[in-house]
Formats: sequence, C-alpha cells, structure tokens
Amino acid sequence: MRARPDRPAAAAQGDAEPIRRSLAEPDAFTALHDRHAPAIHRYVARRLGPDAADDLMAETFLIAFRKRRRYDLARADARPWLYGIATRLVARHRKAETARYLLLERLGGETAAEPVDSEARVSAQALRGPLARALADLPEIYREPLLLVAWADLTYEEVAAALDVPVGTVRSRLSRGRARLRTALGGADPTEEDIDG
Repeated sequence: MRARPDRPAAAAQGDAEPIRRSLAEPDAFTALHDRHAPAIHRYVARRLGPDAADDLMAETFLIAFRKRRRYDLARADARPWLYGIATRLVARHRKAETARYLLLERLGGETAAEPVDSEARVSAQALRGPLARALADLPEIYREPLLLVAWADLTYEEVAAALDVPVGTVRSRLSRGRARLRTALGGADPTEEDIDG
C-alpha cells in the first residue's frame, strides 16, 4: 500500500462541530461538504466511473445531511461515516462497478479516473487488465474493505466504522481479499503498490 497522505483539516478542526452547528444552522453543514466532497467524489469515480460520481457524491451528502442528528458527535472525523454511506450507495450500483472492471480488463486499463503520477501507479497500471478482472470477480465482502483502504486511505479502524463491523473482521476480510487477488494475479500482490482502477 502507498503511504497515507496527511489527513485533511478535519483531523485538526473536527467535523463534529459543523455537524452540531448544522442542527440549528443548516448552512453550517456546507463546511463538511467542502472538506470531504472531493475525496468522496474520487472514491466513487474510481469505483463506478466519472459519470456516476457526481450523483453518488451528492447523494452521499444528502443522506448525511438527513441523518446528521444521529451522528456520534464524540467522533471528530466524519470520513468513516461518509465513506460508509458512499460504500452502501456503491453497493446498490454493484453491477455497474463489475461491468466497469470488466471493461477496464478488455481495454487493458486505457481509461483511468486519475492520471498516472508515480512509479507505484506505473507498476499498478501494468496489472490493470488482470487486476480489473480480479476485482470484478472478488466478492463484495472482500472488495469493500480492500478499496476503502487502497482508494480512500482509511485505516482499519476507519474501515470498521464505515462498514459497521469489528476491526478484527476488517483484518480478516482484507487478508482473505488480498490472498484471492494474489491467487488471481499469479502471485503478484497489487496491494504492495496502489490498486488503481
């Protein structure tokens, strides 16, 4: 896996405060949107393609806004909550995601949601066709945590919060998912680099 980038300003400022304020002042919620919308958009675009990303990103924040009263204000970082919402929306579009991976396999990875910008991505691009097929064949139970770690840069604990499962379950699913990918790729381990699709 690639090194995690610095967390957004949310870690320092906290997302709980704008959510709390939005209960009385709905416009305060825009701070959460402004802070996290680009990352949610990128994640959905990588999963389903750019055409679906705008709609699902907007739907993610609409759902978050509607459910903000139930947000645990003791959690300063809303990213796991938002990625959990986005992941559930992606699951509804699972057939489109699988079709996208199969298309990427046929194209050999010619279309990408993001440009190649590092040696790690170049290595991942070499596996893109077979990797796309392996991701298409990977059961959702293993694909979800793997892509939340690889594409959303969430920690195991944040993935557990996003998927509402124990951390041990995340570790187990990641281990099994990586093993299945290695087997499908003839021993190559794309999780040592960056899974790019």
